[in-house]
Amino acid sequence: MDYNSAKEVFEQYLDGYDRENDKVRLKIVHTYGVVTQSMEIARRMRLPSEDIELARIIALLHDIGRFEQLRRFDSFQPDTMDHALYGVEILFGEEKMIRRFVPDDRWDHVISIAIARHSDFVLAEIEDERTLLHARIIRDADKLDNCRVKLEDDFETFLGVPAEEVSSSVITPKVCMDALAGKSILSADRVTPMDYWVSYMAYFYDLNFRESLDIVKENDYVRRMIHRIPYRDSDTQRTMEELEERLIRYVNGTEGKQQKN
Repeated sequence: MDYNSAKEVFEQYLDGYDRENDKVRLKIVHTYGVVTQSMEIARRMRLPSEDIELARIIALLHDIGRFEQLRRFDSFQPDTMDHALYGVEILFGEEKMIRRFVPDDRWDHVISIAIARHSDFVLAEIEDERTLLHARIIRDADKLDNCRVKLEDDFETFLGVPAEEVSSSVITPKVCMDALAGKSILSADRVTPMDYWVSYMAYFYDLNFRESLDIVKENDYVRRMIHRIPYRDSDTQRTMEELEERLIRYVNGTEGKQQKN
């Protein structure tokens, strides 16, 4: 495996898309952000160099299906395309594009499963320990860079509505209940823009490794994300204050289940 060679091929692939489009640009920056986070998680876990390189390559390719989703639908919404499965189809389908990135086929199973499952609501039925390890790393790295996205990018780019509309909307009861109960939010349960915003905070409950939670803590992501926008509805304001307190305790390891590698 050679990450730098794979990156050259990836950059050539991106030339087929409009790099000036805000959503395409967001996903390119996000891809490299996930590469950085994957490497950092693997490094903190003291994984062998081969696994660190594998984690980087999985991160480089994890959202390759997003670019075609944007070209066809100009949307990140899951009801337009399953970008993870489409990415696997691009890489491992008839043309075997994966060979352009990784000439050796012995990692195909790990790479394909990690990419296919990186956006699943719950990881299940992965028995091979190394495959499960890399599926967990890419999920955590994806969420960690999404913190940066939610702090830096325009709401209209990643959510499709302006920040003012998010601030004025309310949390539906099911999403509120799940978030305060320490649960991730099911995509189908999100109704309002605020539901989507809350679901990004609830990502923290799904992190797999203490190393990932440490990165959240060190970057003060919980506080910074929650305070990015004002909350116009008084009930929403109170809920977000409670959610902030609970998430900080969770990330610090003083509330809820303990995450272990």
